[in-house]
This record gives sequence, structure tokens and C-alpha cells, in this order.
Amino acid sequence: MLLFTPGPTPVPESVRIAMAGETLHHRTPEFEAIFERTRALLFELLGMDEVLMLASSGTGAMEGAVINLAHSKLLSINSGKFGERFGKIAVAHGIANVEIKHEWDTPATVEEVQAALNANPDIDAIAIQICESAGGLRHSVEAIASAVKAHNPAIMVIADGITAVGVEKIDVTNIDCLISGSQKALMLPPGLAIMGLSNAAIEKIGSGKGYYFNLATEIKNQRKNTTAWTAATTLTIGLEAVLNRIKAEGGLDKLYADTARRAKATREAMKAIGLSIYPTNPADSMTTVGDVEAKKIRSTLKEFDVNVAGGQDHIKDSIFRINHMGLIAPYEACWAANAVELALAKMGRRAYDGTANRVFNTVYFGL
Repeated sequence: MLLFTPGPTPVPESVRIAMAGETLHHRTPEFEAIFERTRALLFELLGMDEVLMLASSGTGAMEGAVINLAHSKLLSINSGKFGERFGKIAVAHGIANVEIKHEWDTPATVEEVQAALNANPDIDAIAIQICESAGGLRHSVEAIASAVKAHNPAIMVIADGITAVGVEKIDVTNIDCLISGSQKALMLPPGLAIMGLSNAAIEKIGSGKGYYFNLATEIKNQRKNTTAWTAATTLTIGLEAVLNRIKAEGGLDKLYADTARRAKATREAMKAIGLSIYPTNPADSMTTVGDVEAKKIRSTLKEFDVNVAGGQDHIKDSIFRINHMGLIAPYEACWAANAVELALAKMGRRAYDGTANRVFNTVYFGL
């Protein structure tokens, strides 16, 4: 069965082998050396002033970012399940929250962010997804972040890049906190959250807030190549292996280019067989198709050894999502597109004629 869900994504065999070695104690010179090398690779990946690794899911990093960087009022962008989560984290910690809410196929605009800032001068942080994976939507984070900093440079910009880091090159010029997670484009099992921080964010964090997610405590320790609490040792070893493999296979620029080609080829293949792309501004991390028979398509795809994800909440059964994150061979991505056409034929929706396969290859290989 080919796993094409947008997290967890398949873990490459070479990475599984790297993680299968002898267990290391996290308070040893041997692990500290691995931690130091992995940190150096993360600086290259994120392009931020500081990087942190946390033993948690991405939600832990979201919580750490909110409690340490939103001291007065948070502006959260809700165009899906994960944008909604930022607001819920703020409420859980007694932090005032202003929300810009849209249907899950619609991105936020610069203008409405500016309006919210004008109406709420006490906003000191904004939280937004780069890719809102609930619907495969890409927010114009760079433009929004630039407008926020033009309005007030002291406002912290928290960007959830959990399904964007490792997918595309992110302009972090106006981003203060960039969040990622292990089980997405970094091709690891769940359990490791990653944060990039600007110097301005480090200054605002100060002595930090919270206990486990006190970022000041982590900064102090991780600059010494250790962690405040028990490190996710096996995942850290895997992360070093993943990032080195990306380098060996052509580097980040090639990874980004290949991912973009896969995404474009899949979207065009889906449209060519009569399906509709759900978000108005799709992210390259996944292709999200909106269809009244999405649940049945997903079920039928398993007959062709392809496992894709559905939606959540009110769009649970009306979309399906095909992952593009990670090191995916073109023939596997092409088969996923081809399998959708086969599923439609089996369902009596259209006669199979190889259109998806042909369009995918034409677009991907520039024929």
C-alpha cells in the first residue's frame, strides 16, 4: 500500500536503518555530537537566528510559541482545523484572542489583517499557517508578515510551517517563529517538533513562560547541544539522516523544485479527469480535491494500493488529500494520479483512458 497521506509520510529505508542503531543516552558526548550536527543542518533548512528541537508533536511547538510570544493579545488566522487550534491555545492560557475566520478553502488577506491590527492596537503577536493542511490551502504569509512588520515591527509573527518546511523555500525575513514537525516533509515518525526563532523573538521570550515549553530554558540548553528535558534521541538521529540524504540527493533547491513539479502535475491530472481542486490558493504540500463522493473515492483507491487522507469536521467526507511532501519517486506519484482515474472508472464516473497518467507525465517531465 502506497502511503499518500499528508502526515505521517513514508520514512525512507535509510532513515529507518539509521534509527535502528543502539539506543544512546541523551546526556552523553556521543549524543551531544549528533545534536550539534543536526542543529547545524536545521540552521541551513530554516534560515533563522536560532533553532530548537522539542520532544512533542507540532502542537507542542504551537503552544510554546503562543505562550512565550503573545503577552497581550493574539491575532489568529482560522481557515482550518490548525488555525483554529492557535486560538484555542490562547484561550486555554487566558490570552486574549482576535480571530479572522474563513471557510477552509479561502486564505486571509493583507487588508483584513491590517484592519484587525488597526482595531486592536494591543495585538502583540499573529499566528498563521503557511499551509493550512486541513484543506491544503496556502496563505500569503510573506505578504501578510511584511504588512504586520510595517504596521508595528514589535508584533511577533508566528508561522506554522508544519506542512511547508521542506516543501518550499520560505522567506523568513519577517517571520519571528517558524514551526515544523517530524512526520511531514521531514519524513520521520511523529514526536519531534522544530522551531526557528528570530533574534527579536529571543529578546521577547526573555526568561520565558510555562514549564515544559519554556523556550528560554530550551534556548539556554540547546546552545550547549543538550536539551532541558529528555531528548527525542532516536528522532534526532533520524533527522540528521534525513537532512543529509536530502543533501546527497541534490539539496534543498532540488527537493523544492521536485515537490512543486509533483504538485502541479497532480493538480493538472486531477482537473483533466474532471475533478475540482478544493482550495482557491493550493499549497504544494498536497493536492486537495473537493468531491461529493470523496469518501467513496478514498475507499476505492485502496483497491489500487493507494492510501490518501480525507478531511475533518464539516468537510470530512467531501475532500481527499494526496500528499506531495518528502522524497517521492515520480512513478509513485504518477501511480497515485492514475489510481484516481481507475477509481472513477470503477465507480462508473468516467471511462478509463489513461488521461491522468498522460497529463501527469507531460507536466512533470515537461514533454
